[in-house]
Amino acid sequence: MKKAAIIGMGVIAPVHIAAIRKNPEVTLAGVCDIEESRRSAAPENVPFYTDYKAMIHDVQPDVVHICLPHYLHLPVSKDAAELGVHVFCEKPLALNAEEGREFVRLEDSHPGLHMGLCLQNRFNDSTEMLKRLIDSGEYGAVRGIRGTVCWHRTREYYEASPWRGTWDTAGGGCIINQAIHTLDLLYYLGGEIQSLKAVTAQLMDFGVEVEDTAAASLRYADGAQGLFLSTVANSRDESVQISVQLEKGSFLIMDSALYRILQDGSRETLCRDGAMPGEKFYYGSSHDKAIGQFYEALEKNSQDYLHVRDGLMSIRLTDAIQKSSRSGKEVIL
Repeated sequence: MKKAAIIGMGVIAPVHIAAIRKNPEVTLAGVCDIEESRRSAAPENVPFYTDYKAMIHDVQPDVVHICLPHYLHLPVSKDAAELGVHVFCEKPLALNAEEGREFVRLEDSHPGLHMGLCLQNRFNDSTEMLKRLIDSGEYGAVRGIRGTVCWHRTREYYEASPWRGTWDTAGGGCIINQAIHTLDLLYYLGGEIQSLKAVTAQLMDFGVEVEDTAAASLRYADGAQGLFLSTVANSRDESVQISVQLEKGSFLIMDSALYRILQDGSRETLCRDGAMPGEKFYYGSSHDKAIGQFYEALEKNSQDYLHVRDGLMSIRLTDAIQKSSRSGKEVIL
């Protein structure tokens, strides 16, 4: 039986709690948040702490789940590693690519520890099937790929958690906070990205430092063309879309399903994802699978899980988008 603990009791923590409790080989031994008011969010009979080092000392967890603001991912993971505890970190990997590379070095310097990253949308049934279709070569090479994230955030969203609106604590806006999974899938499904040119903007007058809208044209090493669009200036939260054009066929992930686009423009449904309950349906529903794989790897002492190094490219892409937007030039990756 493995013991887990959670550091950070914000909006994503309940998803981790639910995933842990579905695993009969894992018990939730403690939760922590500096906000005393979040004590009420702790499950019954699970001790609540305001100091994560004290929690680790007291409950001796095998794994800590890092569910904190972006700027705390690396330093808290360092502390956990120094205390000999495995780490499962929420996205994004870090604030920027420099920190991301430091996180990878941290992983490499602790070969006895597992350090996993929660890029759960790789585990969606639709993503897994599309990845198999692409890798099979049945439909030829990828010629084009598009990822679109059109969500809605209000001024109150940033006021409720001011860290979301500053470079030093969030590392960016809609790109790193809302669309990081989509960026990851554009690389995971489309292959090596060679360069990009991008623009970012603040379309909403929220008084924050970071962008609320971004667009990027991607050039892949094999000649494929990519397009990335992200905004939180939409009127509502809509389904993420991933469109992939192969030499012999086209596919679309939308509304938690994978479709094959037929020659007449109609759609053939290939599979549907499990749905995330409630108003956060657009998050993706595969935390259980990502977290389950991590604990299975721990049990078997295997390397078959999403390592922190698997998230480095998505952070490099966020940096490149910001750099291109500032310079007005194409950025080589």
